[in-house]
Amino acid sequence: MSAEAADREAATSSRPCTPPQTSWFEFVLEEALLEQHLQKPSPDPPPVQLIVQFLEQASKPSVNEQNQVQPPPDNKRNRILKLLALKVAAHLKWDLDVLEKSLSVPVLNMLLNELLCISKVPPGTKHVDVDLSSLPPTTAMAIILYNRWAIRTIVQSSFPVKQAKPGPPQLNVMNQIQQEKELTENILKVLKEQAADSILVLEGALKLNKDLYVHTIRTLDLLAMEPGMVNGETESSTAGLKISAEELQCQVCYDLGAIYFQQGSTNVAVHEKAKEKFFKTKELIAKNGSSSLHCTIDEERLAGYCQACEVLTSSSDDASQQATPYSKIHSCMKTGKYQDLVKIFLEDNLTLSLPEQFRQSVLRELFQKAQQGNDALDEVCFKVCVCNTVCDVLQDRIIDIQFCQLFLKPSKEKIDFLLEVCSGSINLENASEELKRRMAAFLKNLCLGMEDLQFVFMISSHELFIKLLKDDERKLLIDQMRKRSPRINLCTKPVPSFYDIPASASVNIGQLEHQLILSVDPWRIRQILIELHGMTSERQFWTISSKWEVPNVYGNVILGIKDSLTRDLVYILMAKGLHCCAIKDFVHAKQLFAACLELVTEFSPKLRQVMLNEMLLLDIYTHEAGPGASGERPPSDLISRVRGYLEMRVPDIPLRQVVAEECVAFLLNWCENEYLTMQVPLSLVQTNPYVKLGQLLAATCKELPGPKESRRTAKDLWEVVVQICSVSNQHKRGNDGRVSLIKHRESTLGIMYSSWEYFLFFFPIQEPLVLTTILSLFVKLHNVREDIVNDIAAEYISIWPSSIPNLQSVDFEAVAITVKELVSYALTINANNHFWLIIQADIYFATNQYSAALHYYLQAGAVCSDFFNKMVPPDVYTDQVIKRMIKCCSLLNCHTQVAILCQFLREVDYKTAFKALQEQNSHDAMDSYYEYIWDVTILEYLTYLHHKRGETDKRQIAIKAIGQTELNASNPEEVLQLAAQRRKKKFLQAMAKLYF
Repeated sequence: MSAEAADREAATSSRPCTPPQTSWFEFVLEEALLEQHLQKPSPDPPPVQLIVQFLEQASKPSVNEQNQVQPPPDNKRNRILKLLALKVAAHLKWDLDVLEKSLSVPVLNMLLNELLCISKVPPGTKHVDVDLSSLPPTTAMAIILYNRWAIRTIVQSSFPVKQAKPGPPQLNVMNQIQQEKELTENILKVLKEQAADSILVLEGALKLNKDLYVHTIRTLDLLAMEPGMVNGETESSTAGLKISAEELQCQVCYDLGAIYFQQGSTNVAVHEKAKEKFFKTKELIAKNGSSSLHCTIDEERLAGYCQACEVLTSSSDDASQQATPYSKIHSCMKTGKYQDLVKIFLEDNLTLSLPEQFRQSVLRELFQKAQQGNDALDEVCFKVCVCNTVCDVLQDRIIDIQFCQLFLKPSKEKIDFLLEVCSGSINLENASEELKRRMAAFLKNLCLGMEDLQFVFMISSHELFIKLLKDDERKLLIDQMRKRSPRINLCTKPVPSFYDIPASASVNIGQLEHQLILSVDPWRIRQILIELHGMTSERQFWTISSKWEVPNVYGNVILGIKDSLTRDLVYILMAKGLHCCAIKDFVHAKQLFAACLELVTEFSPKLRQVMLNEMLLLDIYTHEAGPGASGERPPSDLISRVRGYLEMRVPDIPLRQVVAEECVAFLLNWCENEYLTMQVPLSLVQTNPYVKLGQLLAATCKELPGPKESRRTAKDLWEVVVQICSVSNQHKRGNDGRVSLIKHRESTLGIMYSSWEYFLFFFPIQEPLVLTTILSLFVKLHNVREDIVNDIAAEYISIWPSSIPNLQSVDFEAVAITVKELVSYALTINANNHFWLIIQADIYFATNQYSAALHYYLQAGAVCSDFFNKMVPPDVYTDQVIKRMIKCCSLLNCHTQVAILCQFLREVDYKTAFKALQEQNSHDAMDSYYEYIWDVTILEYLTYLHHKRGETDKRQIAIKAIGQTELNASNPEEVLQLAAQRRKKKFLQAMAKLYF
């Protein structure tokens, strides 16, 4: 029989059911179709299972005529099948990640051995004895690829594998699985024995500083055609797929790091090597980019390896260990700093970065150490368990049984720490309603599960508990506890008379004082005070908190009350009410003030009027923060009460200055100018300086923008302000002998003592016209000083006098500060008022802050032109504003912007534009701004300038800008204006993006 016939017979022996001729034809057709598929320009990846099919066919043993099993013959059919398997792997670019996912260890071992064979690596040769640098590139790459797979397989075998769920038992399938398992174990045994050699081979590969090549379909074909001319003697050695030296080092470093890390479990020193390799891998990825073509590394897994190496190799005093919570916890466990460990867990309750499994593993380790006889760890175990429990509560997980066991015997210290953890684990201002609900349910169930009323009281009186549970929920909780135990006797219902609340002394003084500080319920406050006074009569309980502050004008009257209980109660109710008012908790403030009013009405008409005044101020605040914020006018009743306060003539009533200020500001905000100018009693104007000031402001605003002869009130207001801001030649000295910054003010009208008090009066004012009037007055006062270089512009500035008789008497330093503070306050009221924005810009310009000045000049133009999509009104971008913008750009070395802005002037300033363009040290985009120039003269000058300098590219850009048809001088005026307007818009929008 001929060799060809023998090959044909061997090829057809695997398909006994098919006639020989048909089987051979199908095999040849299959090979042709596969090669055609692989040679497409962008073929779909062929199934990796083709490798399995080809290798299984090629490795099938043969049976001779005596029915004896023989090794698979080395015939043409089997060689073609092995070549096809190698071609599929080559098509996949020998990507081990893809191959390992789809091929078993025996199949991949067979494939890579075939690669070594076809690459002419002598069988039986130890790879460690081969000099990689002397081998052809494809041969060296085949050795590296095999040894990479070897150590990757060893690492992968060390990971736990989830067993597949067995199906119905089938004898042949089970035998096949068992055989494959035994074969895999044998291969792994050999690979582990050769692991040291594989590591040495890969370490040697890192020293190769040259590119290597891996076989492709083309090179495999060349090898098949020229079996005697390989190993660098033909094109097949260097014509493969190029793998750069950096990509190879990156992949080899990662694989070596993985094997070193796996060996570190028995040899800790090896972790240093792993760390070195992984960090080298990170450096190479950063250098080459994460989207490398032939280097596929799981960067999340690499980051985990790096983090683990940092923890395992860092010393206790290494600063790098502070980088992550994991390294901190490892250090604390290693050094025994358990209090720091608790702090880390508490901080993580806000960020929730530590996984639940990790938290539990740390707690288990602590319990194990405690059970070994370290009693000091019992407290640490409890604290970590509490942190974990609160974390579980916030993430809606089931509470661990360990927490319930530890809380079988609660103590004051345990309750305190639990409440501390709960408070530190939730930010009530930013927390969602769901988080608040979970925490509230946890605390409520904790109370219901306790028998000791003292501990229940500690939780229910805590600030967090009070904030999380509504009044109805707290009452329902108390009802449930009353039903559960007859010993509980808590009074929750308010009774008709304030003095009829029964008192009960059930806890010690310290706990009651703590409850007194936290409570904002007036009925509860009185009950606590009654209990405290029943325990001791020597204490003044209004002094227990430094946060309780009452104005001196009120304090003197309150502290004159003879009965100590009543004195404490009035003082605390007023102090808490003022505090709630300051933090805008108007609901509780009203309850506290109402209770205080009811109390003082019975014995002190003076304090009754004080409380009525404070409730009026509270109602003003409530309206301004509520309906007034949306523009709703106040009710007529509130306006009448404000007028009544200003006209009040009750003698010996202590008055707070802020109430008068707010009342006048309230009338100005709601444009009650008619009352202030015509109806307010003359005696009130003469005796109340704030009413006088409000009257002058209302009259001035009412006349705007009237003729000059009708502005006598503006002059009166000007004189008052000038006198307020006037200073004497004497300076106050403080107790330490230093000269005070606040100077003596002398005001013949007796309006106020200092311009600061005057300035504070304007803070409640929100009416735009009134604020604009005040701003223009102070701006004008700022501008009249002799040494002023840059005036500030403002609306209505012309209504004020232009000179001051005694210029030296004005404290211009205070005036300048007042202008800055006033415009900052005005912009909080309306950040889109372009006149106020221009004032802010002028202030920055006058103080040489040119970048900030440009920001506000541009913002002023943007808000009144729909971000420059419309034309900026000429009364906003006046010539003065444009010239200041030009100066800002010039001083910022943005000379091209200067030239463009020169076009914005009513008359183009060619001199400044040409001088700016001559500057070569420009910090702006220079020639990229040429498209915004519409003045042909400036463009022609640019062309000449670049030609003179030999700057050909920039000259071409300028010529291109001139050549636009819309800039032709023969165009109608409308076309030219439209071209200019479009360029203005684009330039200002570009400037805004630059400075905003």
